[in-house]
Amino acid sequence: MFIQTEETPNPLTLKFIPGQVLLERGTQEFKSKKAAKSNTLANMLFEDENVDGVFIGKDFITITKSDQVNWESLKPSLLSKIHDFLSSGKKVEGQNDDKKKIKENYNKKDLEIVNQINDLLEERIKPAVAQDGGDISFVKFDNGVVYLELRGACAGCPSSTITLKSGIENMLKYYIPEIVSVEAVNQS
Repeated sequence: MFIQTEETPNPLTLKFIPGQVLLERGTQEFKSKKAAKSNTLANMLFEDENVDGVFIGKDFITITKSDQVNWESLKPSLLSKIHDFLSSGKKVEGQNDDKKKIKENYNKKDLEIVNQINDLLEERIKPAVAQDGGDISFVKFDNGVVYLELRGACAGCPSSTITLKSGIENMLKYYIPEIVSVEAVNQS
């Protein structure tokens, strides 16, 4: 098995591509070793004290490291752990994060806007963000403001504000004139 790696716009995050499907749908994000207890692969990766975050997408894993170590020294052990896990035939377990939607009571007009936002996110924005090893999730829509959670390589990325404002906000405003702005929400 050959596992490719790709740099992401976030210098602390590297994308690992094992060439196989890891999750049939959704994503999983782990921001601490404690949070990773329910996932064997993420838990193995967090055994290294320099791992600060693990994000698992459909066919990739992004790992965020501490700034105390360089990728050249960390990458070989992470590749080995991913290889060993996948070679053993184990599957990625645990709940997919795509089900943790915040329930809001929207009026009919706002509900229509929320549905349009989610359609644009799924069809146009999420595939582009996944290319960089991240994900983006709808949190809520309130008085013309769309709140989104940036995950994986996107969380903490130096260029995420530019992507959010110049890319995502402009696209959503173009298709949905009722949108005033787009804001990032950091969730734990």
